Amino acid sequence: MNKLLLSFLSLGALFLGCQQVPKDFNSLIKDKVKHVVVIYMENHSFDNLYGQFEGANGIDSANKKIITQLDSSNKPYQYLPTIPRTDVFPTNMPNALFNIDQYVPSDQEIPDVTHAYYMERMQINGGKMDKFALHNATAGLTMGYYTTKMLPLYEIAKKYTLCDHFFHSAFGCSYLNHQWLIASATPVFPNAPEYMKAKVDSTGKLIKDGAVTPDGFAVNTVMPAKGPHSANSKPERLLPPQTSPTIGDRLSEKGVSWAWYSGGWDDAEAGHPDPTFQFHHQAFAYYANFADSTKGSKEHLKDEKLFLEAAKAGTLPAVSFVKPLGIDTEHPGYTNLLRGEKHALELINAVLKGPNGKDALVILTYDENGGFWDHVAPPVIDEMGPGTRIPAILISPFTKKNFVDHTSYETVSILSFIEHRWDLKPLTSRDAKANPFKNAFEL
Repeated sequence: MNKLLLSFLSLGALFLGCQQVPKDFNSLIKDKVKHVVVIYMENHSFDNLYGQFEGANGIDSANKKIITQLDSSNKPYQYLPTIPRTDVFPTNMPNALFNIDQYVPSDQEIPDVTHAYYMERMQINGGKMDKFALHNATAGLTMGYYTTKMLPLYEIAKKYTLCDHFFHSAFGCSYLNHQWLIASATPVFPNAPEYMKAKVDSTGKLIKDGAVTPDGFAVNTVMPAKGPHSANSKPERLLPPQTSPTIGDRLSEKGVSWAWYSGGWDDAEAGHPDPTFQFHHQAFAYYANFADSTKGSKEHLKDEKLFLEAAKAGTLPAVSFVKPLGIDTEHPGYTNLLRGEKHALELINAVLKGPNGKDALVILTYDENGGFWDHVAPPVIDEMGPGTRIPAILISPFTKKNFVDHTSYETVSILSFIEHRWDLKPLTSRDAKANPFKNAFEL
């Protein structure tokens, strides 16, 4: 793969998870953890939600230089660029952080914020974190944050382990980070139409944005050719079925039970999807082994309502991925923060109060930052990521309590944990090297 825009701040030794995993960690998780539940929410950076969390590396740790946003001439804006909702957001907000709650309560929608592969790389700006407002359709909104103590999930984060150096594994959008969650890799689209391909110059600078890199990697949103997709999708834009291995394949090879539970799945399969059902969030549907009508799809791709039933009955599979319906995900633009957080609490409590709660690990995290600013520069690994810092909460009888974990993790740390727990072969070098939350457990 060519070197695309690799102008990031070098963090050298901060290669995630290079440390040896202690034997007592592996023994504990194999003896104690019988169920893993991954709840995958949407589009918030760590500072955007947990920037005021006690003991975390939050917004008080950010210096003025890294907060100050620069224009295309590398000069500080006098005011934050105007947010499109001028009816609620002032046009003369200082070039600084601001509290969203004072303008739009968390039970109301805010505009979507730009989050795409090339855009995020330019927003990060080599680790300077000072071009988020410039490369953003909603401009200054990127610098907004919510009052942490008002979040419904705040008490859960306070009671269990909150990770404050957890980065989404791939730059950009929801589609791509869902792929990394299950495959630790970017899908390939070798014969994509030329109009879908991005163009970069000899230095890697973006000339024209696109869903596919010049060398054939699908990095921005595309739909699966053999899975549910929107009715107006153009056939030539549909991603061919992928054949690389997924965590589902690895689990099935070992006879370990698992399922992907998606809000609104049954309705989408029946041809009448909910208006907020997101086809590009259905990660396994992009793979040949889990395409429509395959055995893999029928056995492993299920509706979220079945997850709630299984959690309450104590019949959860060993590994569950839970993807709420769009309106329940916290995604700006088509839902609100409060509704999503309350739904996440319902999912968590269904596990903790059910028979499987005594031996479960629930991982609540986000697919990506959604274009919201964060002050911590991500580590440099490869041209795919990691991207910006996002929240992650580890909830289990075996995780440390009232604990902020400052260890560097990324999305594929989830895969690494599952692989260590069930002795699975890693999918790629990224999950092989990722830290499997070894500092989050009471050993």
